[in-house]
Amino acid sequence: MVHPDKAARRLGLTPAEFREKLPALYAKGMPVACDVTGNYDLDAINAWLDRRSGLAKSKPVARDASDEFDERLSRLG
Repeated sequence: MVHPDKAARRLGLTPAEFREKLPALYAKGMPVACDVTGNYDLDAINAWLDRRSGLAKSKPVARDASDEFDERLSRLG
């Protein structure tokens, strides 16, 4: 987790530009800051940038283990 100024630098923005563009960045899906610390996860920002640029082919999706369990159970008969 990094201070907003470092997140701004990662995006090539000054802190003032970052604050100004935050609504647009969030609208495009940029990860939000931690609600406790106000800091940003650079790994999450990098993943978001990769998705936007096409480097990451798909957005990771969390799987619900209970769904898979029910499906496997039904196959057992």
